[in-house]
Amino acid sequence: MNFRIKSLLHNYYEPCLIVMNNLKSWTGGIRYPGFNYFPRRPEQQKDPPLEPTKLLMVQRVKPFKGNAYWLKRILCEFKLDEKGGGLAIVKNIPEVNSRLYKIKHLIKITPIRTPDGVPDDPSMGYLRDDGVFVVSKKLKPDSLRLKLTEDFQTDPVRLDPDTIKKQARDKWLNPW
Repeated sequence: MNFRIKSLLHNYYEPCLIVMNNLKSWTGGIRYPGFNYFPRRPEQQKDPPLEPTKLLMVQRVKPFKGNAYWLKRILCEFKLDEKGGGLAIVKNIPEVNSRLYKIKHLIKITPIRTPDGVPDDPSMGYLRDDGVFVVSKKLKPDSLRLKLTEDFQTDPVRLDPDTIKKQARDKWLNPW
């Protein structure tokens, strides 16, 4: 009986070993980090050049509850543990990508594109749902208005909200 099991296992695993040995002798594939790629058609040798984005928009699409503690910890690191899904902007670097890979079934990742270029001040634009950061010229702050607002807020003669509430209450209680 022992011989039968050995011969059965040998017959079962032998084709796999033959294929594995033949794969080692293949030459000419495209070398990627961690593996060799052997295209089916010779004209399909190279991928088109792709420039990766610098930032990613990460949004939670599955519930936080019911996941393992190590997945919840990663979601908390990205601040995706809030109700309503949450949204996080993260760098596109290997350390972050390895953590995102572990929770890929819980999140939606969208690359952030900047067709208008990267602005100096990020408050000069807005991020759309499809991952496009649009720079708006209308959102430029008016320097005169900013100066007047700052002067008003720092003016010592101005009434603060507590004093206004107190005077309004006194006026209500004693109108004449």
